[in-house]
Amino acid sequence: MSVRAFPPALVLVLAIMAGACMDATIKYLSQTNPVLLVAFGRYLFGAIFSFGIYWQAGRPAISSEMWRAHGVRGFLIAACAVTFFWALSVLPLAEAVTLSFIYPLLAPFVASLLLKERIRASSMISAVVGFAGVIVAMQGAPSEAESPQHDLGVAAVLVSAGFFSFAMVLLRERAQKDGAPIVGLMTSLIPGIILLPPTIIFATPPVLETWPFFLLMGALAAAFMYLMARAYAAAEAQQLAPIHYTELIWATAIGYVVFQETPHLEIYLGAALIIAACLFAAYDERRIALTKREAAP
Repeated sequence: MSVRAFPPALVLVLAIMAGACMDATIKYLSQTNPVLLVAFGRYLFGAIFSFGIYWQAGRPAISSEMWRAHGVRGFLIAACAVTFFWALSVLPLAEAVTLSFIYPLLAPFVASLLLKERIRASSMISAVVGFAGVIVAMQGAPSEAESPQHDLGVAAVLVSAGFFSFAMVLLRERAQKDGAPIVGLMTSLIPGIILLPPTIIFATPPVLETWPFFLLMGALAAAFMYLMARAYAAAEAQQLAPIHYTELIWATAIGYVVFQETPHLEIYLGAALIIAACLFAAYDERRIALTKREAAP
């Protein structure tokens, strides 16, 4: 059965599962390889697998306008990847995922900056509650002696979330215009091109035994971006937003089984606040959209 026959919500669930497995693979690779190399490998192998999807889709034409638009997203995604991958190397998987949930709350501020949209009071309230969740999640953090880079890891996740919110504001427009095969290919190819020079200059060669995991990471990355683009091309972002939070379930399970990580209670309390804030923001967006449609002649 083709994935095209699946409802968008189920397609996004599959994307989130692939993304959680990809994050776990990245965390594993970062334990023995430079983060910059892992980031480049993610986009190199992601581009290879994404090209296979693009080829199977009939090699749709890629215009110069697409290259320019995806070039901007490419820089944002590359910056997002390097900061988040480094955070994964120093934080428990579930904690890094929980903190990354803050990105939808940044979207209204990004839209205000890029699209000159007015920031509503509900967006401000959601952002305050969400950042309160971040503070709560950090309360059970290990001591400086136990994890000297923990606070830097938290900062890296929040910076990464900022870059990701910019990229996501641009994603829906490109998914609708270009289609999932092109979006998936460009989302891996362009960041890979951007990361190639610094990787050659600064990174050391990979640990040979980990090569199969680089391939696995690329396959998961290609599946993640293709399924995400497919879902967002078929449904409104506000309808799909709550599904992203199922990643905490997968991250907790994978972290426990693979890395023997048991997240502290404050992580889940903080996650509850962040998710509640995001759901409220999504609800408010939907309410306003419905009001505008009803008021239209």
